[in-house]
Amino acid sequence: MSASDAREKLDPEIKFFFGAQKTPKVVKRIGEWGTNKKTNAFGKDDKVACEWAFLSAMLELQERVKKEGGNAVINIKSNYRGKETSSDETYECGAGAIMAGVALKGTVVRLSR
Repeated sequence: MSASDAREKLDPEIKFFFGAQKTPKVVKRIGEWGTNKKTNAFGKDDKVACEWAFLSAMLELQERVKKEGGNAVINIKSNYRGKETSSDETYECGAGAIMAGVALKGTVVRLSR
């Protein structure tokens, strides 16, 4: 989230909360959605490929927030190969010689301002 690409592409008006991070009061729960983003990893460092796939997944969650009229995604967790893992600081990425992938799941909400 602190990478320059993320700061440039993610809308600062939309908030993202991972794992059990504390949030402002939830005014409305809109629904839970998942993402599953993959990227070409051929010739790329695993970290670079995973960060690219992560940003793609976050951008998809951001678009869902805008489409549904929310202003945040809470309880974001990894959902790699259907196995949910929750963390405030890390995500799971599957990286190989050809592809890297990140699957996330989160709840779109409207938070009080």
